[in-house]
Amino acid sequence: MRIAIASDHAAVDLKATLREYLIEASHEVADLGPETTDRVDYPDYGYKLASVVADGTVQFGVALCGSGIGISIAVNRDPACRCALVGEPLSAALAREHNDANVIAMGARLTGEDMAKACLDAFLSTEFGGGRHAGRVEKLSNPSF
Repeated sequence: MRIAIASDHAAVDLKATLREYLIEASHEVADLGPETTDRVDYPDYGYKLASVVADGTVQFGVALCGSGIGISIAVNRDPACRCALVGEPLSAALAREHNDANVIAMGARLTGEDMAKACLDAFLSTEFGGGRHAGRVEKLSNPSF
């Protein structure tokens, strides 16, 4: 799979760990930065990640910041992205199965490395269930207020 990963300064270490974990699992990984712990703004990296998911450059994205909240909001600004903030594997699997999430977000200050890996495994190994969920997912990208 082609996967992009991005973070802010608070999640650089977790990003590096997950990048290597994905590469070891034979995934093609695009690290969108940052490379250091110098202060950066999470929206910039969330938007960058959303762009490559939306245009099909990658199949999935991994978004990380201190809490996971800010970067997930940034990614979800793009109507082609469905970013789910998760903290355990069941939510990660349900995000794929029920919501066809194409980006997973986690908080580096809240999620340890082993739990983040477990969430990533659940997310990437779960297929979208389709069926009754398909119409709802369509509405996420095409709201009719």
